[in-house]
Amino acid sequence: MKTITLAFTGASGLPYGMRLLECLLQGGQRVHLVYSQAAQIVAKQELDFTLPSRPQDAEQMLKERLGTFSGELKVFGIQDWYAPMASGSNPGDGMVVCPCTMGTLGKIASGISDDLICRAADVMLKEKRTLILAPREMPFSVIHLENMLKLAHAGAVIMPPNPGFYHHPQNVQAMVDFVVARILDHLGVEQTLMEKWGE
Repeated sequence: MKTITLAFTGASGLPYGMRLLECLLQGGQRVHLVYSQAAQIVAKQELDFTLPSRPQDAEQMLKERLGTFSGELKVFGIQDWYAPMASGSNPGDGMVVCPCTMGTLGKIASGISDDLICRAADVMLKEKRTLILAPREMPFSVIHLENMLKLAHAGAVIMPPNPGFYHHPQNVQAMVDFVVARILDHLGVEQTLMEKWGE
């Protein structure tokens, strides 16, 4: 069982994050989830459900929504400095920010750790653990690109959620699964969403 920190921010693309959460939990992983207030707005806009502000309420709602799974889910508040991933002594195995706003990406690139999402990402970089950022924006400005390059040099994996089409997706879910499968591959988590190339 791996321990994966998963963060939702206010960028469009929460279906990617929710599908990743589902796959991690169904795959028997431990997920530490944290999300911003803006992500709560996006959840209502894109998926028509409410992410509660209280972590305990969010855990209960997500467990009901996702059904039976073999993993473990723990939700943390964005200002919970006692959360495991806030310290290099307990960073977990990896972290994904999906979707990732350019504001969050910029703060991580600048070392500004003023909330649990950015602090956890900072910990991942300094502890040399896997940090995956899924920036959902277009077009990218020079500032965005420079921040992404800075983070790539620091060891982060920059993975914009750009689905491929060589597998002939028949619906939106198949395009979401393409992106989620690539993220799971980079986390070293087994997935059956997509066949590997040449198999």
